[in-house]
Amino acid sequence: MDAGIDSLKIRDQEYCPTLSRAGQAMLDFLREHPAAPYFRNQSGNRLLAEEVAELREFEQIIVSAKVGWPQDGKPEWLESFIAETFKDVPYYRSLGPVAKRFEDIPTISRADLASDITRFVPDSVPIERLINFRTTGTTGNPLLIASHPLVAGRYLAFHKRALRRFGIILEHGKGQVGVVLLGMQKKCFTYVSVTPLMDESGLAKINLHPDDWFHPDDRASYLDALQPEVIAGDPISFSEFLSLPLRLRPRAILSVGMTLSSGLREALETRFQCPVLDLYSMNEVGPVGVFDRALDGHLLLQNRLYIEILDSQGRPVSEGQRGEITFTGGFNFCLPLVRYRSGDYASLKWTPEGPVIRRLSGRKPVRFFVSSGTWVNNIDVTHALSGLAISQYGLHQRRDHSLVLRLPNSAMMLANTASTRLAQLFPTQKITIEEIVTDGKVLQYTSDLPQDFA
Repeated sequence: MDAGIDSLKIRDQEYCPTLSRAGQAMLDFLREHPAAPYFRNQSGNRLLAEEVAELREFEQIIVSAKVGWPQDGKPEWLESFIAETFKDVPYYRSLGPVAKRFEDIPTISRADLASDITRFVPDSVPIERLINFRTTGTTGNPLLIASHPLVAGRYLAFHKRALRRFGIILEHGKGQVGVVLLGMQKKCFTYVSVTPLMDESGLAKINLHPDDWFHPDDRASYLDALQPEVIAGDPISFSEFLSLPLRLRPRAILSVGMTLSSGLREALETRFQCPVLDLYSMNEVGPVGVFDRALDGHLLLQNRLYIEILDSQGRPVSEGQRGEITFTGGFNFCLPLVRYRSGDYASLKWTPEGPVIRRLSGRKPVRFFVSSGTWVNNIDVTHALSGLAISQYGLHQRRDHSLVLRLPNSAMMLANTASTRLAQLFPTQKITIEEIVTDGKVLQYTSDLPQDFA
């Protein structure tokens, strides 16, 4: 066997500890198909056999769990969760005794997590199997998230709950591809893996950017060969996905991470003749809710996640009034959250099926036009400016295609470096530097140009 291939398969066993021969055959198929893209990375589920069994039990609980709380009350689990978190987590323990009223507990924000994530990890969590990943975000605060293979594995249970809402029960298993995750970026983390809870069905994270393929036509050939049961991505990758001459028929499409317009959803549903689920999901919290047109909002998915809607002063607003979505609880035992202000805005409405998030203003996708006639994803801008000690920034594109980079005063010494990095993406366009003058949240990516996502 070729030494490189042998080494690759040894690492497959490390990334997928329960990998069988059938699972290895699936990984080989995903990587070695004649139309396969360049896979830039190697990853896997990292789940031990006993953890797979634990996740099966977790999934059964989530499928039938009651989600919500009394309109004028709190979830029954909240008091004990707060007591344990203040005892076990260094940051909350440093606040002193728990306030008598839940509403008197100080809120936290993304900036608090970004300053030192270790203070938010419970003392009781063994560090041997901790994993972490970086989020790009939209507020200019890149964030390191503490997690665990079990936490990553729990996502599937909530996705299955959302799919069941629309009559979809996943079936793909051994020898089939379950999920393809789409990206559309100049730089993208791509890999193949298997899903133990679905009998080692295949999973591939691919980048639709032409630079990641031997030939652009291979994108459609590869996806048609895989015939995945579920496609997941964001509005930017879906825009490219729609342009491909595909014959595949997924059973469902999941949109995560950014706001999905109704026009793009309808275009996807018409083209692929399957439900398109708009999931409200955050890396800090996981899948929060799934949009239901009949309820005119996102129906909650997690049974141990409490949501408040707060005004600018941190006070709860009345039902139906808009404010900042604030989370307590969650399923990530490595990062229990107490009154975490998300930076997203909505109202909360009670329905016979539970609380529903309405009029959500989440993270919107933004593309920037390049004078050569192409577009650059806002995530590519984040990558270009990553590594610079900038607490926040905003990039705006004017109608004449020039760009304005807004920086706080504390980062003005990095203006030339930031401008040089942006010039690599926009080599012939004017880039102006301006100072951020507000103390509040800055909308990171904006444009005067039509986005054409719908």
